[in-house]
Amino acid sequence: MKVLVAIKRVVDFNVNIRVRGDGSGVETNNVKMSMNPFDEIAVEEAIRMREAGTAEEVVAVSIGPAQSAETIRTALAMGADRGIHVLCETQTEPLAVAKLLKAIVEKEDPGLVILGKQAIDDDCNQTGQMLSALLGWAQGAFISKLAVAGGNAEVTREVDGGLEKVSIKIPAVVTVDLRLNEPRYASLPNIMKAKKKPIDQMSPDDLGVDVAPRMKILKVEEPPKRQAGVKVENAAQLVDKLKNEAKVI
Repeated sequence: MKVLVAIKRVVDFNVNIRVRGDGSGVETNNVKMSMNPFDEIAVEEAIRMREAGTAEEVVAVSIGPAQSAETIRTALAMGADRGIHVLCETQTEPLAVAKLLKAIVEKEDPGLVILGKQAIDDDCNQTGQMLSALLGWAQGAFISKLAVAGGNAEVTREVDGGLEKVSIKIPAVVTVDLRLNEPRYASLPNIMKAKKKPIDQMSPDDLGVDVAPRMKILKVEEPPKRQAGVKVENAAQLVDKLKNEAKVI
């Protein structure tokens, strides 16, 4: 079985986010970028499936600017077999990404598509579900455990009330949560080997997908700075401040 893993280049999670001076978005110039943390977990799970003999090939796919090829190289250094880069210099929305991935799935014919549950830059949490709907495939979202056998995938999902175990038929789309695994570090020999692994490059036009944005960002603002707290003398004073100042009761 072939496993397709979608990965995204985002601002590194250790970086303090800054809004551009004109309020048009988040500052990304001269900012450290890396693979979306949830996508790292997805890559790790796909590699473990291949090592266990469940999967035969792991293909890493990224949609974005030229620098996204570096993110694919990271996945290849972790152990993915080859990469696909959809070169797109404009900002892509979840529906456009899902349509591009659908076109790639139809070309590659994988048995399983694994994505991070969300990207830490926009936190949309939409692409996996949209892809499942477009393909007409079963889906397992927010999974913390995955076992594939006999044409089915047994997944454990993290839901508000606890854990939910679901059996879905393959082919399927799954989105992974933090507790699924601990991603490995790429060793130096694997980093060198990754430089020789193939990355196919294509454009949205090659896949017949219109990636024109359907939403317009009016303005991006930083949240107000948190004000210092105050001590109150008694419960009555606390209730008064919650009611008249904070206005939460």
